[in-house]
Amino acid sequence: MDWRNEIKAARARIAGHARVTPVTKLTLAGHEVSLKLEQIQHTGSFKARGAFNTLLSTEVPAAGVVAASGGNHGAAVAYAAASLGHPAHIFVPEVAGPAKIALIERTGATCHVVPGLYADAMEAARAHEAATGAMQIHAYDAVPTVAGQGTCFAEWDAQGLDAEDVLIAVGGGGLIAGALAWWGGARRVVAVEPEQTCALNAALKAGAPVDVDVSGVGANALGAKRIGSICFDLAQGIDSVTVPDDAILEAQRVLWQEARQLVEPAGACALAGLLCGAWVPKGPVAVLVCGANPAPDPLG
Repeated sequence: MDWRNEIKAARARIAGHARVTPVTKLTLAGHEVSLKLEQIQHTGSFKARGAFNTLLSTEVPAAGVVAASGGNHGAAVAYAAASLGHPAHIFVPEVAGPAKIALIERTGATCHVVPGLYADAMEAARAHEAATGAMQIHAYDAVPTVAGQGTCFAEWDAQGLDAEDVLIAVGGGGLIAGALAWWGGARRVVAVEPEQTCALNAALKAGAPVDVDVSGVGANALGAKRIGSICFDLAQGIDSVTVPDDAILEAQRVLWQEARQLVEPAGACALAGLLCGAWVPKGPVAVLVCGANPAPDPLG
């Protein structure tokens, strides 16, 4: 797979549909930190990149699209589908919560709330796909999704990123797979996961993707039960750390107090890896801030 060309093509394809998100620099915990504010992307997460790339790179059937999501991917698919004139059915687990469910519903998509966790929503989405012929847009384990997320890092390079270490939160792995696909070994990409939801960390230790338990403050965004195969293949040999929930909540507070950036716990997870000392860089470091949909919605 020629990932860099896939990502370059995706970047051209989604231009004018996905936002170019800004970068800011702060000094935090004694480190010069470059923050990519991807949480101000459409619907509050990087997911719009992969959604638009998927929809713009293929013919969408009359039945429209279907997606399973912890919330952010579903909102992005729903938004992209509405923008391009396609019907969308989004399946989310109960843990997604009312704020993300309301965000999906505001796009005009049909939102189905499924008992259980993300895996249960995926099962229901696959049943809908089989019954209707709708096109499934996977949250993280599909080439167009990963290439779309990779545009974030091509964009960051173009904005003058000068850090060697880049910390990225991991759920199912689509975002960090995009980073690894774009950079290869050019930068040190560090995976940061909650201790209670760590599918990539567990897979790297086991030598293969394995099922993990899902709980904690980041579960409704980072709650994949098993890492995606694309991510696992690309992530061999990378650095992987886990952080406790209290460190994630502290990073969420720091982002608000120091940068006036309101994010959900999952969106602060990568920064938590730096602030709690799970990862100690030797020089300037970059952090991807990835999600802005806290629950409850403070202004909803």
